[in-house]
Amino acid sequence: MGFLTGKRALIVGLASNRSIAWGIAKAMQREGAELAFTYQNEKLRDRVEKMAGECGTEIIVPCDVSDDEQIDAVFDHLDDYWDHLDIIVHSVAFAPRAELEGDYLESVSREGFRVAHEISSYSFSALAKAGCRMMEGRDGALLTLSYYGAEKAMPNYNVMGLAKASLEANVRYMAQSLGPDGIRVNAISAGPIKTLAAAGISNFRKMLDLMERTSPLRKNVTIDEVGNAAAFLCSDLASGITGEVTYVDAGYNTTGMPPLDD
Repeated sequence: MGFLTGKRALIVGLASNRSIAWGIAKAMQREGAELAFTYQNEKLRDRVEKMAGECGTEIIVPCDVSDDEQIDAVFDHLDDYWDHLDIIVHSVAFAPRAELEGDYLESVSREGFRVAHEISSYSFSALAKAGCRMMEGRDGALLTLSYYGAEKAMPNYNVMGLAKASLEANVRYMAQSLGPDGIRVNAISAGPIKTLAAAGISNFRKMLDLMERTSPLRKNVTIDEVGNAAAFLCSDLASGITGEVTYVDAGYNTTGMPPLDD
């Protein structure tokens, strides 16, 4: 029996088998959780439906996180299957591709700034506002995904770094709001992983190479490693942890400079 046996989890943002959300889903299923998934649009429906089947569930629901009515509909749909919810995983981020390359000030726009923050940060709050009613009395857990570019300026990450900084602040404020109800809110700051979303960042391959060469563990992290940490943070084993950003980045965030050549 796994440490998530009896828990029910909604995974928001699954796009492919390279998604961090997929690593999280696999780890949670392994530990005994029942799963439900959202898909962004009809283009992704068949893919998500197949992956959901691999996790032993038929519960998939459309959700464009920029639309509050669709977010509300997700939880109305879950009501047809479940009488409660224990976990919400938010694995959603977006910024216009043109704003993820080159100089920050030259690329950033008012519209791109708004969209990046709305999709990447506010949507986490929106999911909580709509879904936490299903967690009443359950000591639930909410989890989102960040990146070190929220703290340090990274080449080409640009407006997404600002949106992730907003998301990390969101975690702290949501933890304060939901703590009295026994609901915990945390984030994982994962190292760079080659996902569909990452493909939009200019020179992403170079970021992976740098991470592998300079992180203390001299490697890139995997979706499975992030998934294992996520399963722990959303379990009762982490019942004393909330409002935190946990790094799963092979230790890269602890380094002050790359190793010096002999």
